Amino acid sequence: MTVPLSGELAHYRLTEKLGEGGMGIVWKACDTRLDREVAIKFLHSSVLHDPDRLSRFEREAKAVAALNHPNIVTIYSVEESKGIRFITMELVRGKTLSALIPQGGLPLERVLEVSMALADALGSAHAAGITHRDLKPGNIMVGDDGRVKILDFGLAKFRKAASPSITSDLPTRTISQAGSVSGTVPYMSPEQLRGRPVDSRADIFSLGVVLYEMATGRRPFGGETPADLIASILKDTPPPITEINPGLPVHLARIVRHCLEKKPEHRLQSAHDLREELASLSDGDASEEPPPGPSIAVLPFTDMSREKDQDYFCEGIAEEIINALTKVRGLRVASRTSAFGLTATSLGSRDIGRKLGVHNLLEGSVRKSGDRVRVTVEMTDVAGGYHLWSERFDRQMEDIFAIQDEIATNVARNLECTLGPSEQRAMQKAQPSNIEAYDFYLRGRRYYYQYRRKGMEYALQMFSRAIEIDPRYALAYAGIADCSCYLYMYDVRSEENRERVESASRRALELDPDLAQAHASRGMALSLRGHHQEAEQEFEMAIKLDSRLFEAHYFYARDSFAQGKLEQALQQYERAMAVRPEDYQSPLLCAQIYSSLGREAEAKASRRRGLRLAEDCLKTHPHEVRALYLGASALVGLGEEDLGLQWADRALAMDPGDSMLLYNVGCIKSRAGRIEEAIDCLEKANRAGLTQREWYANDSDLDPVRRHPRFQALMKSMVQAP
Repeated sequence: MTVPLSGELAHYRLTEKLGEGGMGIVWKACDTRLDREVAIKFLHSSVLHDPDRLSRFEREAKAVAALNHPNIVTIYSVEESKGIRFITMELVRGKTLSALIPQGGLPLERVLEVSMALADALGSAHAAGITHRDLKPGNIMVGDDGRVKILDFGLAKFRKAASPSITSDLPTRTISQAGSVSGTVPYMSPEQLRGRPVDSRADIFSLGVVLYEMATGRRPFGGETPADLIASILKDTPPPITEINPGLPVHLARIVRHCLEKKPEHRLQSAHDLREELASLSDGDASEEPPPGPSIAVLPFTDMSREKDQDYFCEGIAEEIINALTKVRGLRVASRTSAFGLTATSLGSRDIGRKLGVHNLLEGSVRKSGDRVRVTVEMTDVAGGYHLWSERFDRQMEDIFAIQDEIATNVARNLECTLGPSEQRAMQKAQPSNIEAYDFYLRGRRYYYQYRRKGMEYALQMFSRAIEIDPRYALAYAGIADCSCYLYMYDVRSEENRERVESASRRALELDPDLAQAHASRGMALSLRGHHQEAEQEFEMAIKLDSRLFEAHYFYARDSFAQGKLEQALQQYERAMAVRPEDYQSPLLCAQIYSSLGREAEAKASRRRGLRLAEDCLKTHPHEVRALYLGASALVGLGEEDLGLQWADRALAMDPGDSMLLYNVGCIKSRAGRIEEAIDCLEKANRAGLTQREWYANDSDLDPVRRHPRFQALMKSMVQAP
């Protein structure tokens, strides 16, 4: 094939050569028929002379041409003239992103603008089944008008082998070996480098590298030889972007880190999730419009019963619908905690939608009477305030599971989300066989999330009643294991509690080996016995089965912390935050780890974030004791000792006999210099059941009291628990 150097080809007049890459040569041209300027790419002979590669290339080109996304360069046609094969596409006037990233990185505002545009484009392509495979700054154009465009989308699959001179500091080159590796080395995911099958999560990794480079001006992985560079990508954890540029938000560092996870299942799982995380870095202005694409928040259903004692049941129905909708590809669903937390406010539907970043709301009511139930639902458009769909279900109580499935399916259809067979199966998961058992399970779950001794004791009773009614209820067994684990760790460190954790977690797995919650509970049982390697395997399995299960990451982090694996604990807490971004516990526990590692700037930022979330929680749940004492610890860490002590005393007044609360308040008062008060709390915590001597011995918060005779006497009185 001979590529023309100038002149005309068909009805195109070539005017200027724009560049050359592994795929071919690109020219600027004038389409004389439509009187518009276009870009023309002439394909290399390596593609043209291989019929299979050419056929696959054309199929991909047609798929990309159908995307019609504002942040993807539009392909107009694949043509042939005078024996020359070429592609015509949109001409973008501007510069590549690689030419625009300065030393030290781009301003934060521009980083967010560009990265959100890229995430939007990737989300659209991934929804169409297309993976880019070669995302890099050189394939991203920034137009003179500021608009971002991805080039060569889906066309980077067939590339010539790279020169051995590649390093992370030299110009990038793409590589390809048919059937194995395709991409540009510094931006390739570990699975690409190993020649394994890739999916859309490989693009998430590449975008993470681009994000890192935009934010810092340098790439995360390096090496003087290609082998060194590949080894770095496969094994190294790059320094946080906040370490290179301390002015960047800690949350952005977490986002980048989640993108750069080695295992695909540990990364952010979709470009839409990434876009949502990036959007959360805004200043929190409630007037900000939600991201594009279908999205919904399910508010807890209103209790219409005469006695007004069915709120746990109403919340349970809404939560089951949320769980089903999260299985729908392409649909963003506000988390349970964030959606439920806003219902006690005076915000209107439009403000709730904007605050949660969604376009639609689902509200409902439930009335139970004997063995009958009436469920009424209504879905509204946030911006316009008009009804999209409503329905009333008058059924037998035993039909509640079918009602939940019908509601979720109708929501997905009204939002024009495609439900494939896999989505339908995932939404219609196995349900308990007895509605009365389900009722007790919902009661237990509500008590469990209080994270207090009394709540755990009530939850244990409810889960036990559920099993009496339905002995094969795996979720209820997992609930018993989790409650008993909490009581063993923070209340009564008895063999009875530990044995109950062991037997209940085993039974949950026997009944449902594919239940993620059962594996997470089993992991905690193994952790209690010191079988940490086996525990980690269970946590990994739970995450594989359901990467959005908060408890899997949270329990994994606690187990890692107990082993002294602080970096691993941080990673799991950060993944827990990605799953449940409104949770105050994980960032506040992260702050303690950062302090232990001497990373005070990150500890401070994590305390601020956790404190803000704790304050949000307390606005709607003013008696949330855990939010009070963890928030009090953050306040003292931020130098606001008086306010922190006020919070701690408020918590103590609410539940003065809770061992975990007493221990934490003791730590807070120790850090604040209230030595006698601190030891008072620690002695009470020990008498109330928190007898883990290693906590008292190793917690750095207690350093100020260690030399005190009363504390030393307390330590001598404690016998190391088995």
